Order: sequence, then C-alpha cells, then structure tokens
Amino acid sequence: MTKIEVPEDPKELPLAVVKQMSALATSAFGLVAALAWNEVVKEFVNEIIKPFIGEKSGLISMTIYAVVVTSLAIIVTLQISRVEQRLEKLKIKNEKLKNEK
Repeated sequence: MTKIEVPEDPKELPLAVVKQMSALATSAFGLVAALAWNEVVKEFVNEIIKPFIGEKSGLISMTIYAVVVTSLAIIVTLQISRVEQRLEKLKIKNEKLKNEK
C-alpha cells in the first residue's frame, strides 16, 4: 500500500486528498474489473473446457483456469511496466532538455 504523503503547505492538502482518493478509486475499479474477468474465465472453462475434457475434470479445469488467469496477470503487468518505463525515459529526456536551456 502506498504511503499517504502529507504536504508541508496546508494549502496543498486538497490536492493530496484528491490524489489519495484517485488511487483508492483506481484500486477499487481494478478489483471490480478483476472480479468480472474472473467470472468470464470461469464461464469459459465451464462452457468450453469441461465439455471437451469431461464433467469429472475438476482438477484439470481448475488448472486451466489458474494458467489462464496467471497468463493474463503476467501480460497485463508486463504491458503496464513497459508503459511506465517509457514514461520514465520520456521524463528523464524532458528534464535533460529543460536543464540545457
């Protein structure tokens, strides 16, 4: 969990509160989206995988479900990390250009 940064200037407190509310709202919507995708993957396994493998395929279905969810988590995490790296490089480049002026 991120640490709440308390501004030194009391006038900046509303901005700090809004930033924290934004982080919490983003986390909440992320959880809701994850739960929705959880249901989609479950339904996919129930509708597609179980009839193909058989109704007594509990462990196999759960394993396929875990692999699909893990793969999605890895793909999304890698994509977000790449965007973060690109933004960090852009920030450094802009700071260098700003310092040269």
